[in-house]
Amino acid sequence: MSAIGPLVPPPEGSGEMAPAPLPPADEPPARHRHRPAVRFTQRHLLGIRAVLNLLLLLALLYTVTLARDLLIPLVLAGFIGLAFNPIVAFAARRRVPRWLSASFLVIALIAGIGNGIARLTPPALEWFHDAPSLVRNFVPKLRTIMQPLEAANRATQSLVGGQLSRPPPRAAPVTIDAWDVLAGTPKVLAAVLTVVLLVFFFLIYGDTLLRRLVEIAPNFRYKRRTVSIVRSIQVEVSRYILTTVVINATLGVVTATMLWAYAVPDPLLWGSVAMIANFIPYVGSITTTALLAVVGLIHFDQPGQALLPALTFAGITAVEGNLITPLIQGRRMRLSPVAILLWLLVWGWLWGIPGALLAVPMLTSVKLIAEKIRGWRWFAMVVQR
Repeated sequence: MSAIGPLVPPPEGSGEMAPAPLPPADEPPARHRHRPAVRFTQRHLLGIRAVLNLLLLLALLYTVTLARDLLIPLVLAGFIGLAFNPIVAFAARRRVPRWLSASFLVIALIAGIGNGIARLTPPALEWFHDAPSLVRNFVPKLRTIMQPLEAANRATQSLVGGQLSRPPPRAAPVTIDAWDVLAGTPKVLAAVLTVVLLVFFFLIYGDTLLRRLVEIAPNFRYKRRTVSIVRSIQVEVSRYILTTVVINATLGVVTATMLWAYAVPDPLLWGSVAMIANFIPYVGSITTTALLAVVGLIHFDQPGQALLPALTFAGITAVEGNLITPLIQGRRMRLSPVAILLWLLVWGWLWGIPGALLAVPMLTSVKLIAEKIRGWRWFAMVVQR
C-alpha cells in the first residue's frame, strides 16, 4: 500500500478530494534540512557566550585590583561584623540596644589590638634593628650544619672535574627608613578607622539591611526564601569565622608556651606570628616553621637544640590541621587543598598579603553561598574535599 499525502481541494468540476503530491524520496523533510543550520548557530552562540564570560572575568579581576584600597577594608569589616553579629543579636534579645553592645565590642576590639601592638612592637623593632648582626652570627652556624652537604658537593665536583665555585656575594644590610614609616602611617590609620566605622555600622544596621533586602523581593515565596538563605549564610559564616579565630588563637598560645619552655626569646611575638600566619593554610605553617628554625639557629649553638622548636611547631600544626580543625568544623567546612592553593595564588597576586590572609575565609563564604543558590552548587562541589 502506498502512502497517501494530505488532501487538497479538487480541481473544478470534480466532486472528490485529490491527495497532495508527495516530495521526492531522496529529499529529506524540512525539519531535517534545518538541523545543520541550527547546530551551527548554537555553536556560534556558545562561543560568543564563552568569550563574553572571559571578558567579564578579566574586567572583574581588573576592577578588584584597581579598587583594592577600598575593598580590603570592606571585606575585613564584613568578616569582623559577621563574627560579632551573634553577640549583638543575643544582647538585642535581652533588651540591650544594638548600638550599646556594638560600641562595647568595638571598644574592646580596639583596646585588645592596641594592647597587642604596644606589647609586640618593641621586640619586633629590636629584631629589625639587630638583623644585620644576627645574620652575621647565623651564617657560621648554618655552615656548620651544611658541612656534610658541602663535603659531598666538593667530592662530586672533584669527580666530574668541576671548577671551584665562587663565594656568594654578601647580602645587603637590612635597613628601615624612618621617613617611609612616617609617610605610611596616615594611610594605615585611615584604613584602621575605616574598618572600625564599618564594623560599628554593620553591627547596628545589619538587620535593617536584611529587611530592605527582603522588601525588594517580588512575592512572599521569594521573601521567605531570601530570609532563609541570608540567615543560614549569616549563621554558618559567623560560626566558621569564630571557630577559625579561636583555633588560631589557641595555636598561638600553645606555640608561645612551647617557645617559653624551650627558652626561646620573645615567645609572645612568635606565638602571635604563628596565630596570624595560620590564617593562610599550608603556606603559613611552613613559613612559621622556617622562621622558628632560623630563630633557633641564631640563639642556640647546638643544632639539635636549635631545630627542636621548629620541629615541635611542625608537629603541633600537623595535629591541628589534620585532626583538631576537621573534627571541630566538620566535613562540610573542609576544602580541597588544590582549591585552597589556587585561591591563595589568585588573591595573593591581586591583593598581596591581605589577600592571602582573607583568601580562605572568602572561599569558605563563597562555598556556603553557592550551596544555597540554585545553579551554583557545582562550585561548592568542586572546592569541597
